[in-house]
Amino acid sequence: MDISPVLLDIISNKVTSVAEEAGFTIKRIGHSLYVKETSDFGTALVNLAGKAFAYPSATGVSGFVDVDCGPTIRAVEDLQPGDVIITNHPYLSEGLATHTPDIHLVVPYAYQGKIVCYGWSFLHCSDISGKVPGSISPSNTELFQEGLLIPPIKLMTGGKFNQDTVRLLRANSRTPDANIGDIKAMISAHKIAERRVAETIEQYGLDVFMQSQHDLIEYAALKAREVLRTIPDGEYEFWDWMDDDLVTRIPLRIRVKMTARDGKVHLDFSGTDPQTLASYNVPTMGRRHVWLTLRLMAFICTYDKTIPLNSGIFEHITVTVPEGSLLNPVFPASVGVRHASALRVNDVIGGVVHLAAPERMLACVGGVVIPVVLAEPSLGGKRNVLVIQSMIGGMGGRYGIDGVDGRGSGLSNMSNNPLESVEANAAVVMSHYMLRPDSGGPGKWRGGCGIQLTFEVLRDGCSVLGRGMERFRFQPWGVEGGLPGAGSETILNMGRPGERALGKIDIVHLKKGDTFTVLTPGGGGYGDAFERDPEAVLLDVRRGLVSLASAERDYGVVIRDGAVSPAATDKARAARARTAPQKGFVFDRNRQLWDQVCDDETMNALTQALSRFPAEDRSEARRRLFVRVFPELEGPQPDFATLFKDPSAQRRRLCDAICELASA
Repeated sequence: MDISPVLLDIISNKVTSVAEEAGFTIKRIGHSLYVKETSDFGTALVNLAGKAFAYPSATGVSGFVDVDCGPTIRAVEDLQPGDVIITNHPYLSEGLATHTPDIHLVVPYAYQGKIVCYGWSFLHCSDISGKVPGSISPSNTELFQEGLLIPPIKLMTGGKFNQDTVRLLRANSRTPDANIGDIKAMISAHKIAERRVAETIEQYGLDVFMQSQHDLIEYAALKAREVLRTIPDGEYEFWDWMDDDLVTRIPLRIRVKMTARDGKVHLDFSGTDPQTLASYNVPTMGRRHVWLTLRLMAFICTYDKTIPLNSGIFEHITVTVPEGSLLNPVFPASVGVRHASALRVNDVIGGVVHLAAPERMLACVGGVVIPVVLAEPSLGGKRNVLVIQSMIGGMGGRYGIDGVDGRGSGLSNMSNNPLESVEANAAVVMSHYMLRPDSGGPGKWRGGCGIQLTFEVLRDGCSVLGRGMERFRFQPWGVEGGLPGAGSETILNMGRPGERALGKIDIVHLKKGDTFTVLTPGGGGYGDAFERDPEAVLLDVRRGLVSLASAERDYGVVIRDGAVSPAATDKARAARARTAPQKGFVFDRNRQLWDQVCDDETMNALTQALSRFPAEDRSEARRRLFVRVFPELEGPQPDFATLFKDPSAQRRRLCDAICELASA
């Protein structure tokens, strides 16, 4: 590093504050509820190669630090000061945008007529057309169904809007005013940030500013490697399952092998299932990508809170992601609900790190981010489409610390929508928004509780759309004797006549007076729950997080008249102590049943056999194979206990079918 450490620290704070101010500007003057309240946006300063050297720590989405604007910058010719690039195309932006509602801007920042860096921003717009309001549906089968596709083009030239582009944007949205208002908020944020960059250059000099971009990234890389060195050298393998892709009832597998060597980490996702016909694909282009490395970023920043947020954090992380897989689909595979798969990537990374360093990684988090979208019928020619709430689960327990309740997203630091704002912007009444009792996995260190959301619609013709709904079938796993957290649920008219469990949904049509409830998963527990301090269990009961029944059943703590009964508790725990607690990972019953048939060796053989097919044909070939062996998967959601009556015989039939597929 050429700049002195003291000056570099000063410059780091300066450029971070520039990115922060840009984010606060978007939040203050954004139009849609999801931007101004939930903060689903991001900002950064990126170098001439397109990599971030300054990223906010307090505003917007926290997970896009490894953003790569380089391909988008190179795609636009003759870029000059005053120009603005816009794109939402996952493939033509080469993974900068990862689904169509995310509008990205890349803006050259100039000093004395010379481009010195770029500003990047994105936000999730309310609607970009497509077959459903809000543009995202898990049942989309190709990108063209997911709305207007914007390749990297100029939104502004020489400081003036290209009106043809603006008209095209307005014509392809159910909420054009909100979209254009949000885009103009980003433009304003970039104007402020460019002025702040110029002020920084005036204060410290152009040479220092340009050199600092390199040095900040190099410094972050050095510090990140020191944290990664705490992962013992070796190879570690783990896999996890998504419930299904909603198009079929067949679970989807994400697998990783992590190789750690002296602070350098390689993630090999070979063995992950092929791209799906639904919209759960993650467009990474087979490169290191924000959706693949997010859990490692959280790990690094947890153990070094002084590290500057920039792309250097990832310099010592490499990846292998086979083309045509769920994590590297080929065009035009749909990608709208890619965050659901990305969350499972977080879980498999958490699993391999736990194998390497059990006391440094938490149990499984809730593993969901569910934007609950309400689409109201047209009124006066306008359609109201908004995110009621972005629902997340609980955080997993970890060695020495309980999981955080209701904050286990694993993706970002987005905020909840204030209920008053929701009611002011939609024809709904919010009746419950609370922590979900008994949802955190029991453990010596309890998993964090999930959340309950219930609202009533006040108009006929409303629709609720679920995005990223997961963990209905496979619950967040516990570790070292800790138990899994509760799974997801959706319920129509809970506690009323006509109550109905809905399961994983795409779109539900409601009539006036109907209520809709979402229950999100809790995090997994860490350690044997019978070793938890009885007074901690009592406090959980008093706070409404654990019921009296769960306290006795899951923790062996007997509470009488509002206090722990020591004698009864000792007796309950002594009776349980004859059974040794399970070590390692503790999976729910469905996962155990599925793994008896679909074990790692068998699934690796299937992935290898499918690799002989063209990428776009693999998902259908996989579906036909599973339905041949398990016809029940073609119908309604099957009960696994009923489905797997003879696991050994069923696994043999599955292996025979895979051999036939491989030799065909």
